[in-house]
Amino acid sequence: MDYKSYIAEKIAIEGVSREEIESCLAVPPANDLGDYTLPCFRFSKLLKKSPAAIAEELRAAIPTDGVLTEVTAVNGYLNFKIDRTGYAARLIETIRSQREAYGSSDEGAGRTICIDYSSINVAKPFHIGHLSTTVLGSALVKIYRFLGYRVVGINHLGDYGTQFGKLIVAYRRWSSPQAVEEGKLKELVRIYVKFHEEADKDPALNDEARAWFKKIEAGDAEANAIFSRFKEITLAEVDKIYQMLNVTFDSYAGESFYNDKMDVVIEELKEKNLLKESEGSMIVDLSDYDMPPCLILKSDGSSLYATRDLAAAIYRKKTYDFYKCLYVVAYQQNLHFRQFFKVLELMGKPWAKDMVHVAYGMVSMEDGAMSTRSGKVVLLEDVLQKAVEKARAIIEEKNPALEKKDEIARTVGTGAVIFGALVNNKIKDIVFSYDKVLNFDGETCPYVQYTAARCNSVLKKGGTYGAFTVGALTPEEYELVSILGSFPAVVQSAGEKYEPSFVTRYAIDLAKAYNQFYFNCKILQSGENEKNFRLALTECVLITLKNALSLLGIGVPEQM
Repeated sequence: MDYKSYIAEKIAIEGVSREEIESCLAVPPANDLGDYTLPCFRFSKLLKKSPAAIAEELRAAIPTDGVLTEVTAVNGYLNFKIDRTGYAARLIETIRSQREAYGSSDEGAGRTICIDYSSINVAKPFHIGHLSTTVLGSALVKIYRFLGYRVVGINHLGDYGTQFGKLIVAYRRWSSPQAVEEGKLKELVRIYVKFHEEADKDPALNDEARAWFKKIEAGDAEANAIFSRFKEITLAEVDKIYQMLNVTFDSYAGESFYNDKMDVVIEELKEKNLLKESEGSMIVDLSDYDMPPCLILKSDGSSLYATRDLAAAIYRKKTYDFYKCLYVVAYQQNLHFRQFFKVLELMGKPWAKDMVHVAYGMVSMEDGAMSTRSGKVVLLEDVLQKAVEKARAIIEEKNPALEKKDEIARTVGTGAVIFGALVNNKIKDIVFSYDKVLNFDGETCPYVQYTAARCNSVLKKGGTYGAFTVGALTPEEYELVSILGSFPAVVQSAGEKYEPSFVTRYAIDLAKAYNQFYFNCKILQSGENEKNFRLALTECVLITLKNALSLLGIGVPEQM
């Protein structure tokens, strides 16, 4: 039963729709206040009455029934208590029958969402700075699919620009086919760093690099053969990391894919009198919108990020007819996306309003920032491997007799890194700490995973359990029921706000509530009916924890 909808139907406020009333209903901060509450303050101006008077009048007009057991008016709030035993019984039945589908919906049926995320650069290392965009984007892909949308995950590869000319120069001067095949991505990074060191001493190298990039653009066989091999090496290397993170993509169409699609965009900008010359460059003037000009073409006629993004957006709309198109990119690019979206709007694209920049904060290690040019990078693969090793050591210390320790360590270690990147609001900067993310007692992934393993252990010891009736609930039991019942709404909110941290925080809250229940309520030692009910409740917690973590791309070990 949708209790919010049921309660909203009982409330009549002149000039206020049922939908608005439903949206105002909230869960009180403490269970003893009720199960739902309606703050009446926002109706005070409309009705020209005090919130307390409104709450009292509404209370007098709402009878209790088999669903609503108590309605009270307290300090301008209208509080509702529902039939908790009936609610618990129905909820447990729902979760046990829906299992992996619990929390899902079909709200997105018939709609497509495109999500541009990770978007690695060819021949550059996959470092810790790529963590947020990768796991945030992947979580959003999973959340929207869970909500019934068709989702197209796009890795918009950085495979276009003068840097590839630099790489070819560096490769021809300081490397060899054998060295590249042996060293793979590390060798490409080495020669990229070498190029910038040497170019500081000999600027003519930059001219040579530009010449080689022009050869790539012109379709030169040698240049494109070298570049294609660099691309293959990069994708093979990063795929190992994507597999560790449980990340997949539907498209790898990168910047170069749109090389032959930009002329049409430029012509359209000209036709609509949006393109203006400025110091030899071509721009779209955005001064009327308090933004600097959007650069479309350099003075030498070459394109920029905005040009390719415009072409990509138009292609994606034509190809996928998206409901929304999301760009999971760091907040430093806020201006770029404001400009890019505004230009689409000025071009007369009504779907420009459906473009969303999902901005996030930066990730750094405790010892500082990174630079690809100088070679001072923290590779994400190294971070994941170290997290797995540390998890293995912790598991060995805590449970040396545990089977499949290596497999469990991989699940715990990689899960800890993902969870650590998603545990707070996405816009917050993150300073990564192994000790913090691998803490078994804090608000971390190992804590949630350990709780799920505890549920598994209880269910194994309890064996097959029979039917039960739900009696009066203890505070710990109802807290669990209340949190379990909120999972579908949490998933929906995570999608609406582009905020996977809602799911992460939910998993922590559910784990805390179960551990409180575990320590305060006897499960296997209680009477038969009560034992069966509590085992069913434990099973529901396990199902829901698994569902929550799966939306984040995190597995759950059976034991820890």
